[in-house]
Amino acid sequence: MSTPRWDRLLMNATLATFAGDAPCGLIERGAIAIHRGRIAWVGRVDALPAAPDTLSAIVDSLDGALVTPGLVDCHTHLVFAGDRAHEFDLRLNGASYEDIARAGGGIISSVTATRGASEEQLYAQSLPRALALLADGVTTLEIKSGYGLNLDGERRMLRVARRLGRELGMTVRTSFLGLHALPPEYKDRRDDYVTLVCDEILPTLAAEKLVDAVDAFCESIGFSHAETRRLFERAKQLGLPVKLHAEQLSDLHGAALVAEYGGLSADHLEHLSESGIVAMAAAGTVAVLLPGAFYALRETKLPPVELLRKHAVAMAIATDCNPGTSPLLSLRLAAGMGCTLFRLTPEEALRGVTVNAARALGLADRGTLAVDQRADLVVWNARQPAELCYWIGGNLVRQVWLGGEPISTD
Repeated sequence: MSTPRWDRLLMNATLATFAGDAPCGLIERGAIAIHRGRIAWVGRVDALPAAPDTLSAIVDSLDGALVTPGLVDCHTHLVFAGDRAHEFDLRLNGASYEDIARAGGGIISSVTATRGASEEQLYAQSLPRALALLADGVTTLEIKSGYGLNLDGERRMLRVARRLGRELGMTVRTSFLGLHALPPEYKDRRDDYVTLVCDEILPTLAAEKLVDAVDAFCESIGFSHAETRRLFERAKQLGLPVKLHAEQLSDLHGAALVAEYGGLSADHLEHLSESGIVAMAAAGTVAVLLPGAFYALRETKLPPVELLRKHAVAMAIATDCNPGTSPLLSLRLAAGMGCTLFRLTPEEALRGVTVNAARALGLADRGTLAVDQRADLVVWNARQPAELCYWIGGNLVRQVWLGGEPISTD
């Protein structure tokens, strides 16, 4: 008897592959084979090259359940200490995001709490958030620094992010966000702080292999176009890709700047201009939409989705999980909000949390169900892709697979 060529074969599934010409790359009565952590075959059951039990050591029937690639959350601030529920109260009593930030709240409030937490405390507080995303179908996760704003604090955050990936078996990509806010001790020394970030903190953390990409908050209450350019020049010297919080509250032409550097993504984008979109399209920079922050801040200025479509800019969606403006722990809910708030179609939203989100992290080995892709999968208690955006809340996950292995998400 010949040795089966595959480790496992999943049969009788509805596959949303996000590959091919069909809407969502849908394959009815599909099968997907896994071997050594990779997808080895995808297609209709009736196209299998031989009898299933001769092809695979293990054959499972999914009884028509929907299978998608593992979800990719490409923008989070998941590692932090404390919370900012009191600011939620302040906003509902009339204070604006800018008012709170200028009064010493906002990001600086989280900086104070995070600086005061040990690495173990940071890990203990962040782990439940990562587990919640995993249970919701997220298999790849980006985590930013930016609540330390000094070498020790940023290092602890990034070390915790790396540890979360190791402990949970998820892929965690880290982004250094040193230019997130001006720390209090540099209140009257902006240039000194930018120099510290560019010349000391970033190079040190990059040498320690803690940084996968470099980010900044280019905004009137954050950092200027010129300051952001200084950081991007340093990242370029270090061989690190860049991304940017851009055009959330105003148009500082950050999207065009990050596109100039071939950036992975520009994120938020409510005030994005058509010239910025043209620059992103030319550079292949992904537009990451963050409906959780739009919702929590009760914004009314919608991102220019029609113009992004017109210029064929890939759109991703992320939770923006953070303690102040998007305490959101469901990427599936974020996709649904992208449909309801931003008028994305369900297919656009689901591509936004799979293939386009992977692209926003520079990852080409996931986001679709295709041969040679990493076997990160989600089996859903659903029969059609639109259900994932249609249901508001609740748990639709039946099984999460990481690298070809089913895991418990209880």
